[in-house]
Amino acid sequence: MDHLQRDAAARHGRQPGPERVSTPWLALLAGPLSYGISAPALVLDDLARAMGTGKEAAAAGVTAFGWGIALGTPLLAALLARRGVRAVLTVATALVVAGTVLLVLSSSVPVLVAGAAVQALGSAGLTVTAMKLAGSARRMGVVAASLAVVGATGPLTGALVTDSFSWQAALALPLLAVVAVPAARRGASPPDAVPASFDPLGTALLAMLVTAAVLTPHRPLVAGPATGALLLLLVVRTKVRPDGFPPAAVARNGRFLTACALAFGLAVANFAVLYAAPDLLREHAGWDGTLSGVVLLAPYLLGGFGSGFLVAASVRVPHRVVAAALLAAGAAAPLLAAVTTVVPLLLAAMALGSLAAATGQGVLALRAAGVVPASHEAEALGLFNLAYLLSVAFGPAIAVTLSL
Repeated sequence: MDHLQRDAAARHGRQPGPERVSTPWLALLAGPLSYGISAPALVLDDLARAMGTGKEAAAAGVTAFGWGIALGTPLLAALLARRGVRAVLTVATALVVAGTVLLVLSSSVPVLVAGAAVQALGSAGLTVTAMKLAGSARRMGVVAASLAVVGATGPLTGALVTDSFSWQAALALPLLAVVAVPAARRGASPPDAVPASFDPLGTALLAMLVTAAVLTPHRPLVAGPATGALLLLLVVRTKVRPDGFPPAAVARNGRFLTACALAFGLAVANFAVLYAAPDLLREHAGWDGTLSGVVLLAPYLLGGFGSGFLVAASVRVPHRVVAAALLAAGAAAPLLAAVTTVVPLLLAAMALGSLAAATGQGVLALRAAGVVPASHEAEALGLFNLAYLLSVAFGPAIAVTLSL
C-alpha cells in the first residue's frame, strides 16, 4: 500500500460517521442506480408499443437517464460537500420519487424523458453519498460490486418485472434505493463542511460540458467541438476562481485526473463489450436475445462479485501495480472479444471487462478521494463518477459503430 493509500485510510479512519451506516445499507443506497441503465434493455419494444412510437424514440429515456446521472453526480456531490449527507439525501430522495412518478404516469416520450432525467439526478446523489459514507476499501468494494451486480441482473430483472407487472414497474426499480435512506440519515454525522458560496457560472459550464459530451457519440461534428470549447472555458474558470465549482484543487490535480481517465477507459471498454455481446453471441452461437440475457448473467455476476474482493485486497498492493493490472485487463477484454469466435472465450472477455471496470471504479474512487484535500473529497468523488458514467454514452456507440 503506497503512502497515498495510507493517507486516505488514515483520513477515513478518523471519521466516525461512515461506520455508523452498515455496509448492506450502503449497497442498497447505491446499487439500484444501475437498474435505470440496464433494466429497460429488454423492454424497449413494450415501451415503444405503449408510446405509439419507434424503438429508437423509446430508447431516449435511457439516454436521458445517462445524462441525468452524469450531470447529477458532480452537482449533488457539490451539495454534499457544502451541506452534508442529510441535505443531499433529502434532495436526492425527492428527485427519485418525482422522477419515478413521472415515469409511471408517462404516456408520451417527452414525459418519459423528463421522468428518466429527474430520477437519474436523484439516483446519482444517493450513489455518490454511499461512496462518501463507505470510508474504507472493503466497504467501497461492496458499493462498487452492488452497482456491477445490479447492472448485470438489470435486463433480466426488468423483463421479469414487466412480464409480472408492467413496463412502468420496471422503470420504477431505481426507487428501491430510497429504502436505505432512513438508515443513511440515522448514521450520518452532522455536516462538518463550511458552506461555500455558489458558483453559478462554473456550474452552468459544467452542465453544458456534460450535455455536449453525452451528445458527442451521436452528433460528433457539432457536440465534439462544443465539448472541447467548453472544457477550455472550464479550465479558464478554475484559474479565475480556484474556490468555485469545480474547485481547482480537484480539477487541476494530475493524479486525480489520471484516475478519472483510467476509470473512463475501463468503463468504455466494458460497455462496448456488453452492448456488442448479444450480436456476437447471435453470430457465433445462434442464440436469441432472451437466451443471451440469461447466459450473460454468469460473466457479469462474476465480475461484479469478484470486484468486491479485489477492491478490498487492493490496499495491500502498490497502486502502480494495481493500475497496470487494471489497464491490461481492460484492454484485453475488447481485443479478445474482437478476435475470437469461441463462445467460452467470448464469455471470458465479458467477465474480464466487467471485473476490470467494477474493480477500477472502487479502487480508483479511493485513489481519487485520497489525492485531494480532505475538504474536497465529496467533489472529487462526484467528478470521478462523472468520468466513469460518461462511458455509458461512449461504450454503446463504439459497439454500434464497430458492428456496421
